[in-house]
Amino acid sequence: MTKKKKIIVIILAVCAAIILAATFFISKSKTARAARQTSMIKVRRGDISIRIRLTGSVQPRNRLEIKPQVAGRIESILLVEGDRVYKGQTLAWMSSSDRAALLDVARAKGDDEVKKWEDTYMPAPVISPLDGFIIARNKEPGQAVSLSDIILVMADKLIVRADVDETDLAHMQKGKRVNVTLDAYPDDPFRGVIEHIAYESRLVNNVTVYEVRINPVSPPKNFRAGMTANIELVAASSRDTLLAPLDAVIERRGRKSVRRVSASGNKAADVAVETGITDGRNIEIISGLNEGDTILAGGVPAFGSSGRSSNSSRSNSGSPSGAMRFVGR
Repeated sequence: MTKKKKIIVIILAVCAAIILAATFFISKSKTARAARQTSMIKVRRGDISIRIRLTGSVQPRNRLEIKPQVAGRIESILLVEGDRVYKGQTLAWMSSSDRAALLDVARAKGDDEVKKWEDTYMPAPVISPLDGFIIARNKEPGQAVSLSDIILVMADKLIVRADVDETDLAHMQKGKRVNVTLDAYPDDPFRGVIEHIAYESRLVNNVTVYEVRINPVSPPKNFRAGMTANIELVAASSRDTLLAPLDAVIERRGRKSVRRVSASGNKAADVAVETGITDGRNIEIISGLNEGDTILAGGVPAFGSSGRSSNSSRSNSGSPSGAMRFVGR
């Protein structure tokens, strides 16, 4: 064998040794890490719930812009923001352009002339078309306005609107109660009731969503349009049920099982289980286990078992508003 061939053989042998050593240490490290992560957990009883969280905003149920019926000048506005009004109530008085011009000329001749024209040429009222309250006052007396100018903005009631992902639409039901918290008043939560679920979808950031309207029950005193609202809905719940860590359940070929540890604690065996709801951390065990049973969770099954499929867990994509996720109870 030539010197050159000997060098090549030595180099190949060194490379093979390095590869074998690296493979051994990596495998040993993974095994040790998995063993450390694996733990024995006792099956316990408790409560579990799936909660969907949405982010919405406070908006008028019906928002109405009040515009003048004639172009001219505003003589008086009888209301301010926050005032409640009823259908048919006079909101403001308007002078048409002709009346305003006549009154301006009359003022140069004295108060008697003004009074004569005021009694002869009456101003036009601006009438409320529905019951509600004023949320914006955009004009003041003395200002000239056209038919397109907005004098007041009113609403019949403030509600909470939110978008829900189509995948969670099944959890939304008309009349279902929700919890609402405002960013402005985080320590003052209140109840709400779903009053409407949109029949037509919208596409927001390539996600199909439906608008949900929530009627507030006893909202804070300073409840204002435009406030950010956080909505929490209990989609499903179980009380005093058997619970196990989600990563203890192994799903393979459509069947679920766990590794139950024997009473002696030196071996484990697969046990088929039927599961219920999960909150992303724990899962409900309907059958297959008893309270107090010890199971393996958190890593590769111990006692030399191998070839297990990875544990499955339920995930939930966020809505465009960035507010939808499962939260454990």
